[in-house]
Amino acid sequence: MLQKVNARLAQAADFLAGLKMTIVSGVFLAFSLALLIAKNFAELNISPWLDPALVTVVISGYPLLYLALYRLIRQRWVSSALLITVAMIASLCLAEVFAAGEVAFIMAIGAILEDKTAERAKKGLNNLIKLTPQTGRVIFEDGERIIPAAEIKSGMKFRVLAGETIPVDGKIISGATSVDQSVMTGESLPVDKGEGDEVFCGTMNCYGAVDMIATNVGEDSSLQKMIRLLRDAENKKAPMQRIADKWATWLVPVAVAIAVITGIVTYFVVGNENNAALIRAVTVLVVFCPCALVLATPTAVMAGIGQATKYGVLIKSGEAMESMGRANCIAFDKTGTLTLGKLTVSDVLTFGDISESQLLAKTAAIESRSEHPLGKAVAAYAKERGLALPEVENFAMTAGRGVSGSIGGEICYCGSRRYLEECGVAFGGENDDAPERLRKEGKAVIFVANQEGVLGAIGLSDTLRPAAKETVRKLKKLGCEVVLLTGDHRATAQYFAGQAGIANAKAELLPQDKVTAVEQLQKQGYDVCMIGDGVNDAPALKAADVGVAMGGEGSDIAAEAAGIALIGGDIEKLPYLCMLARATLKTIRFSIALSMTINLAAIVLSSLGLLTPITGAIVHNAGAVFVVLIAALLYDRKLFAAAEKL
Repeated sequence: MLQKVNARLAQAADFLAGLKMTIVSGVFLAFSLALLIAKNFAELNISPWLDPALVTVVISGYPLLYLALYRLIRQRWVSSALLITVAMIASLCLAEVFAAGEVAFIMAIGAILEDKTAERAKKGLNNLIKLTPQTGRVIFEDGERIIPAAEIKSGMKFRVLAGETIPVDGKIISGATSVDQSVMTGESLPVDKGEGDEVFCGTMNCYGAVDMIATNVGEDSSLQKMIRLLRDAENKKAPMQRIADKWATWLVPVAVAIAVITGIVTYFVVGNENNAALIRAVTVLVVFCPCALVLATPTAVMAGIGQATKYGVLIKSGEAMESMGRANCIAFDKTGTLTLGKLTVSDVLTFGDISESQLLAKTAAIESRSEHPLGKAVAAYAKERGLALPEVENFAMTAGRGVSGSIGGEICYCGSRRYLEECGVAFGGENDDAPERLRKEGKAVIFVANQEGVLGAIGLSDTLRPAAKETVRKLKKLGCEVVLLTGDHRATAQYFAGQAGIANAKAELLPQDKVTAVEQLQKQGYDVCMIGDGVNDAPALKAADVGVAMGGEGSDIAAEAAGIALIGGDIEKLPYLCMLARATLKTIRFSIALSMTINLAAIVLSSLGLLTPITGAIVHNAGAVFVVLIAALLYDRKLFAAAEKL
């Protein structure tokens, strides 16, 4: 019974605290103000209990009363809502209805503003869960059957066809392929897999049928571990508390003590004519209410969010803004973040008498029949150069290794060194040394050969974003440590880190490894901002103090996991984002200092009897107005231009 009553009371509080009812509350308070002005000029004698502000007290005051009592009784928490409630009730006892309504309304506005800035979408976790494979093709003694992935046990044999998602973690026991592991590592380049190699749940088999044996299944699979990492990181993010509530433990007793002392001193020194002692005590409570303090954070945050939106930066919450303002370590993902995430031909090496154009034409002609991303990139490059491709006969593909075909009676091979050696091609000399340089630069290499030997090698590479190096320089100038966290190979990571001017690079990281790297940086005293674009980055984006997603180009899951999104994927806006967030924090601190100064002055004036509950409420309201005006100035600051001049 008691639970039902509490549920009904909570529902009523939620309804009255909504935006629509708060607007209604404000309308009645405006009528009350007009009536107050009319009474002063026309000397009207209207009962205070007919004051329209009484409706404001009911609408905006009840949620405050419920919140104060709930925190006090159920959570044993003395919050600022309790102080405001005491001041509101004391004002009503003196028939100062407008003062009570004004305090209640300002707090209601503050709560709505903060709720708007603190909203966090949680669709990212649900989208990641959707990636979980639902079925698997299990091999039984009587043949293969498709069963729910949840029923696959460790040690079972299963088969994955081309284009299918791997249902559980496993090890290849028959066949070879290339696996798209972007969901786990973020890298766009498929990884060649053969017998004995491990594969991850949620990754995709790009080519032919492969038989595997299940290793980690169910909740122990790599994908489920990543989901748990994301969920745990989300749970660690507590909602942003009002600054006033953080101080309420001492604010409430101090306010009550000062009000009581003021009343006692007034009674014995001045007397209690016309309830002077009580009026002064109540006025102290009214001006002590931290309304401007409550508004300081959400109004500044909303102004900062509004300015960021103008420049293509989406900041989802006040918490994200505050965290970004404190960030002093920027951790970049590589593929799709620091780089464009698109493979292109970067080098064409020829051995012997063959020309670059001839080598490219032969390779593109054969690779044009392949579905491998490296082959597609070569074919696209040849097309861009306008090369005429010869006819190919007897095309054959060895999944995960390479392709072959006959051109004018000449058998050509394109693929990995291992593939060409299996085809009887001998290596040595320049065809050994030159490709090694490409590998050290983090490039993928396609060898091209005929039956007589190696003809050449084609290097393919991702491309560093044009603005990457300058962005890193500006971030360092702002005092930020810059690191690279990537699932790519060490040589690739080191190469691109050097190109961008990043000294600290960590490579070959799985999602959980990126989380560990972020946590290690936090233990070193850094406030970490993680920037990524892939599904695999989502746990690290959540684990970081603040996550920034590459909007538009990145995955929806990464965008939802992050507190901030670069709508156009423009990393050159990161220095501006840092400057804006820091300016927002400075504005918040200044607004808090200003509001506390105004409150202190008002307390002194109230103690001396120079303010009444109504005039005290007006002064108190003026503090809130100042806070809003300061936030408005932040909205118009030329921070983007300043960031460009760094």
